[in-house]
Amino acid sequence: MVAEWLLECSREFAARVDELDELDQILGDGDHGTNMCRGFAAAETLELGPTMHASDALRHVGMALVQNVGGASGPLFGTFFLRVGANWDPSLSTAGLARAVREGVSGVQARGKAEAGDKTMVDALLAAAESLEASAAAGEEPAVALEKSAEGAEAGRDATVEMVAKRGRAALKADVSVGVVDPGAVSMALILRTAVRHIG
Repeated sequence: MVAEWLLECSREFAARVDELDELDQILGDGDHGTNMCRGFAAAETLELGPTMHASDALRHVGMALVQNVGGASGPLFGTFFLRVGANWDPSLSTAGLARAVREGVSGVQARGKAEAGDKTMVDALLAAAESLEASAAAGEEPAVALEKSAEGAEAGRDATVEMVAKRGRAALKADVSVGVVDPGAVSMALILRTAVRHIG
């Protein structure tokens, strides 16, 4: 299940590499799509067989992203998968998914120092984590909770359009950052939307 999710992530990034690079050209180095595509292509070569625990698969993918994605994105997206894997609940309960994603958020924030409103992947990720926690408190089934969390991530992504960039290379172009969606938030929303089709 996790392997299928990560394989679809690889295909999604391969299909959207130009779109993400074009977004990144506005505020960054113009290689975000290329880097994410390369990282997930490397993850795709891993032996994530049916006997491997999901937590181990997620950690292996996290390491592949750290090692193969350039710039700040590799450590940040890699840390997300490493922390989610380390806290993965094999029962796939909504509360367990919420805890794992929250730990992923904490890892990303500890590494990148971004907060809500800084116009980064954290804006998409925090919205997803908060949605999952609300779903867990409401006793919602994992499939419903994941759908809502993906919608939350997409809303967080869209909200970055009106934000002023405060972190990373984008902050160097803060004066022209309003009106542009953050490519990292786009990628995180894509990852979480893809998860809906395979997990829960």
